[in-house]
Parts: sequence; structure tokens; C-alpha cells
Amino acid sequence: MAGPGAYVLFVVASLLGCSSAGAAEQPSAAQMMDDLMYGRGSVGGPFTLIDPTGKQRSDTEFRGKLMIVYFGYTYCPDVCPADLMAITQALDALGPAADGIQPIFITIDPERDAKGLADYVASFHRSLVGLTGTPDEIRKVANSYKTFYAKVPGEGGGDYSIDHTGVIYLMGRNGEYLGFMPPQTDPGKLTEVLRKYLAN
Repeated sequence: MAGPGAYVLFVVASLLGCSSAGAAEQPSAAQMMDDLMYGRGSVGGPFTLIDPTGKQRSDTEFRGKLMIVYFGYTYCPDVCPADLMAITQALDALGPAADGIQPIFITIDPERDAKGLADYVASFHRSLVGLTGTPDEIRKVANSYKTFYAKVPGEGGGDYSIDHTGVIYLMGRNGEYLGFMPPQTDPGKLTEVLRKYLAN
């Protein structure tokens, strides 16, 4: 699992932390990263969101399985698809044992991802569940996982990107927080960590 030695990678591969967007709705990027890195406070918690079909999905329905939770958005040009591909490769490497793991993708861009979420998650692992909700619902869940994100306006004024922490969260069979893997984690390392938790 990630420790202080992964701090530089974590910072560089996630966000610059200089945007003030959403500051009133969430702690600062630096505070959330420090809390996550050094284990301050709880991580995770109950949530109820909706999948692309409009069905409500709760964390409690995944009890008995390990959960991989990832926050991102479908317009993300690099970090999100790379991390989701690493998750896919790790699950493929586990073979039938991957049935004991539920990967979840929670969009931090519900406005734009309302229509494309189903196709996006389908391009990765077959078991990946995409979840969305209202902006307030997403913000609440993200804050509970200490995930920072903020819109960055594009040059044209109408488009935007999102600075965000690209972290792979690992949750236990009872919903307890196990730890996280930093952005751009090698699929082989992720496979090794997942195999260890499956054996417990």
C-alpha cells in the first residue's frame, strides 16, 4: 500500500491544488492529501448513488466482496483511463478470483457524464459499475473518501477540465477502508495487493 514514499508521485500525478473552485464545499487539496497520506480521520462510508440505468445502488449491496473505488470523469484525457486500464488488467490477471472484487467508478462530472457513462465503463472491465448522482451527492461521497476535485475553465469559456486526485481506494468485505494505491500504479503491483486481501 502507499506510504509517505509515494507522496511525490501522488502529488505530481493528481492535481496542482492551486484552484479555489469548490473551496467552500470541501477541504483544501493539501489538507485532503495530507489526511489521506497520514491516515487522519476515516475514509469512505455509506453511499447511495445511481447507475446509468437510473437504478439506485448502495455500498451495502457489495458486502462480501472487496471494493475498488475510483473517482474520475469520462472526459479525463490521461490519468483516469490509465488507472482504469490498470484496474482492468489486474482483475483479468486474477482470473476467477476477481469475482470476489467489485470495481466502482464514481463520476465527478455528473453534468457531462449523464449520457456517456454506460459506454465509458463498458470499455473497461466487464464488472465495472459506473455511478452518478447530483453534484451535491457526488461531493458528499468524494469528501468522505478525501477525494479533491475542482473544475478548471477552458480557454473558450464553455468547456472545462477537472483537477482531481486519481487514487485507487481499496475497501474490505464489510465496507471498511483498507488503503489506497497512488495514481499510475503498476497493474502487477495492484494484482499482488488484491491477491493478498482476497486471501484474508
